[in-house]
Amino acid sequence: MNVITLLQRNVKWRFHNKFTVVITILQPMLWLVLYSAVASQAMSGIGIRNYTTFILPGLIVLVSFGSCSSSGIMNYLMKADGSFYRILIAPISRKSIVLGQVLEAVLCTFIEVGIMCIASLFFSVKIQTNLSGILIIILIIFLNAMSLSSLTYAISLVLPNEVVYETAMNAIVLPVFFLSTALFPENTLTGWLKVAVNLNPFTHVINLLRTLMIEGRVEILQLIIVIAMLIVIGGITFLLALFRLKKETSL
Repeated sequence: MNVITLLQRNVKWRFHNKFTVVITILQPMLWLVLYSAVASQAMSGIGIRNYTTFILPGLIVLVSFGSCSSSGIMNYLMKADGSFYRILIAPISRKSIVLGQVLEAVLCTFIEVGIMCIASLFFSVKIQTNLSGILIIILIIFLNAMSLSSLTYAISLVLPNEVVYETAMNAIVLPVFFLSTALFPENTLTGWLKVAVNLNPFTHVINLLRTLMIEGRVEILQLIIVIAMLIVIGGITFLLALFRLKKETSL
């Protein structure tokens, strides 16, 4: 059993539990359809012509959070039916187990982001970037999803049940989302709030995606910083997930 086999197994689980895709993409779609329509008139007063395009990068990050969080639920369901422990005692590398779970969340993220981007076209969203910009966007979404899925996998191995897990994820996702530039431009913020927003790593991910989508360009230094940041976060969270999985074996 290798990473591909585990990935296929997790994908089959996802197809048998399609509601996890629907639930995780529902909230961002509501933001896209309802909030952008309500707030667009107010935001036009500060120079934002197409507010739906403006919030799309933030909603992409929100979708990533949702997809990766739902992947953590898989662990609890697998523990309930015993399949989690059967995989755990199988002669397979612990890295492969973590990677198979993480890649499934990344794949689900791309599917949901694709659905939301297609839906956004009906709301006059225009992405200005070229082919190289699209490839950079794909790379950033991939690295971001890898980081988040490793983190949510590790958290699901720490918390006792799915109720506590969902509560904890809401407590993490909502502050991270609102303390970012997902909904408002950075130049409208001042004081400690601006400091907090700038300390949020996902602010810089959103800003990079927004620059690529709206302006069709990116500064090399900004790109290098974001990629390096996501690689470091992804490496740390992957090692944390691997440590927690090995601890499950020792129980």
